[in-house]
Amino acid sequence: MQKFKIPKEVLGIAETLQKAGFEAYLVGGCTRDLFLEKTPKDWDITTDATPEEIQKLFKNTFYENEYGTVGVVNEDTKDKSLKVVEVTPYRIEEKYSDKRRPDKVTFSKKLADDLKRRDFTINAIAYDPVKHDIFDFFKGEQDLKDKVIRAVGAADLRFAEDALRLMRAVRLATELDFAIETETSDAIKKHAGNLKHIAIERIREEFSKIVMSKSPMRGILLLHQHEILKYITPELEVGIGIEQNGDHIYDVWEHNLRAVQHSADREWPLHVRLSALFHDVSKPETRRWSDEKKDWTFYGHDVVGGKVARATLSRLKYGNEMIDTVGKLVRWHLFFSDIEKITLSAVRRLVKNVGPDNVWDLMKVRACDRIGMGRPKEKPYRLRKYESMIEEAARAPVTVGMLKIDGGEIMKLTGEKPGPRIGWILHALLEEVLDEPKRNTKKYLEEKALEFAKLKDKELQKLGEAGKKKREAEEEKELAEIRKRYHVE
Repeated sequence: MQKFKIPKEVLGIAETLQKAGFEAYLVGGCTRDLFLEKTPKDWDITTDATPEEIQKLFKNTFYENEYGTVGVVNEDTKDKSLKVVEVTPYRIEEKYSDKRRPDKVTFSKKLADDLKRRDFTINAIAYDPVKHDIFDFFKGEQDLKDKVIRAVGAADLRFAEDALRLMRAVRLATELDFAIETETSDAIKKHAGNLKHIAIERIREEFSKIVMSKSPMRGILLLHQHEILKYITPELEVGIGIEQNGDHIYDVWEHNLRAVQHSADREWPLHVRLSALFHDVSKPETRRWSDEKKDWTFYGHDVVGGKVARATLSRLKYGNEMIDTVGKLVRWHLFFSDIEKITLSAVRRLVKNVGPDNVWDLMKVRACDRIGMGRPKEKPYRLRKYESMIEEAARAPVTVGMLKIDGGEIMKLTGEKPGPRIGWILHALLEEVLDEPKRNTKKYLEEKALEFAKLKDKELQKLGEAGKKKREAEEEKELAEIRKRYHVE
């Protein structure tokens, strides 16, 4: 007998239902995860009780949908996955006119009725957390062992009912590293066009999960192989078979997929992964043959690509912040990085163009680009040197501007006239602060400024120049530490 460790909050709900004379089974993703020895992200119970009967048994519930699902609230837990446990009556579903939701739902007293309406065999296993009984009418446990995604019953019927299942099949195969069974695979291809009936937000959600999986390259390949990708991001498929120039060993399509896979291997966030995926999306439309170079050129693909990435993500209804960030990262991914010729001012312009908050993510996209080309190193010396220059350009410089007092205030306080003495006082004050940062207060600096103002020119100049040398030494020290971090000179 298979026994799983079930949280007390979930077990308590099942026990309450069973003590009241009803059946109660864990079902769906949580049962699948238990068999895979994973921690469920949420918990679902199915029962022969009606919504009204469920609500009578629990103190804090809500019931807001036409499909019978009652949310049972556990107030005493801090675990988000246990805060609300969904309890749903056994259901029989009729025709799906909109390719997404059943036209009518009837509550049933038979567990088998509920399980046979589910999407995949691995999601149609019922587990009694109290008695530890397992009901597996469609051999889902065997499919879990064989690592197979298989539709419940007739695959053709399952996908004709709900077109979002097309995306879920690929997403589950990607996340679990499972294969898609032949009949199920054929049915996905047959019904791929029904995705046009699905809200783009739901498609985007599944697509994002695929991109955020450990194997986005495989997931996107599966979307393409099952003729689904053209209904999501057809722009990517244009790169299939588009050869690149001598620096690349893959076509545009595979290059983009390898780039996004590297972002997943490094566990980078969604905006970096999407930027890696779309960074060369416009190479096909900008590709031109150069008789002079005897090779292909892609002038402006970064500029065009930034616009295409924005348009694509807008169509998929991503948020404005995501659209703007990915658009910038794609637009500026082709920055000039010849460290023999690049200047700090040019680096500052790049930081300004992409934004200080995005510049380090831009470096990640560039690293994905390199690995996507088949290069062995993510960060060669040249890119590390460029990163050190970014930090140099972005750092707060060691200047008198750091002080909590300025030249105008010193003149007003001391009666000094404009001239070199003000600069000497400021640099003398800076030396004080560099030695002891906590001295950088208005009160302390005013007192020291009055003290310095009493000194003769020669003595004050000596203090000021010492402060200036101290500032230069501090700057050199800081820059040396930055370069050391990046292993560059």
